[in-house]
Amino acid sequence: MTDAAPFAQFGAMPAEPVRFEVSGSDPEQASRDLARVHGAEHWHARRTSDEFSYRYTAVGDTEVTIRRSQLHGSVRGTMPAGDDLVVQWITSGSVELDPLGDRIAMQPDLPTLFPTEREFAFVAADYDQRLVHLDRELVRQTAARRHDLGDQTLRFDHTRPPEPDALGAWQAALATLSRALRSGGAESAAWQRAKADVVEVFLDLFPPELDELPAVLGLPRNARLRAAVEHIHAHAAEDVTVGELSAVAGLSVRSVQESFRRVFDVSPLTYLRQVRLDRVRADLLSTDPQAGAVGDVARRWGFTHLGRFSAAYHQRFGEYPKQTLRR
Repeated sequence: MTDAAPFAQFGAMPAEPVRFEVSGSDPEQASRDLARVHGAEHWHARRTSDEFSYRYTAVGDTEVTIRRSQLHGSVRGTMPAGDDLVVQWITSGSVELDPLGDRIAMQPDLPTLFPTEREFAFVAADYDQRLVHLDRELVRQTAARRHDLGDQTLRFDHTRPPEPDALGAWQAALATLSRALRSGGAESAAWQRAKADVVEVFLDLFPPELDELPAVLGLPRNARLRAAVEHIHAHAAEDVTVGELSAVAGLSVRSVQESFRRVFDVSPLTYLRQVRLDRVRADLLSTDPQAGAVGDVARRWGFTHLGRFSAAYHQRFGEYPKQTLRR
């Protein structure tokens, strides 16, 4: 039995080791195997030439796994929402994420973050792909120490490119993690230290999005309202209802509405719209005007009627979205 003391920061006991492999040369079997390892229901793999083959391996533990996926052929499907944060990159071939949404075409050797907080589609062909799965709660524990998160939900922008200064540190941390796994296994103290370092570097590579909540929410009398506000900030792109906020805050629907009026002088759904407008503005300011499209950004944050969106944006910021994009 391994001494549990070195793992105290991760929980009472170390995570369970993980090691598995699936491989073969049949497209139908690949569809089942590759979907299953990601918890998906069905993918569609097919031949692109006379030869077809696939191989998927994973080693590590239930908190961090190092994975590799290789395919000679093509595959498409839908990835379900999951509890892991997944960093992945390709060394060859093509992988396109979310082709009907934010659309990210993978670039060789450039790490990209999966949008695992929701379901998304993908298409891929003839690729060699590396992946690192990080348990979301493990990452949140580290982020909470670094950023004083409180009860905020950990949130990332998967369309944001990785921080260039952190790329070298990420590669070095992964090399150390692999060596620790080969030399001592997933139950060794070296693995645990290397795992902690990988999580730290991950947060430098993909910094979480942190919202500055109004100071008034720190008052004890506003504790339940704070829970509702944090829920809005964490799920701003989703269809948030007042009933949902009522359940989160432990208040009646009427009390939620009165609390928002008392503190912010707006309704809960108006506050949600303001948060969404702020997110759109932040995205537009960081988007290349040559590549960006206002409509795509607006729809990402839940605005379906672009005329009303543009008017609301102008009212809040004193300029139209296209003007912001050209800055």
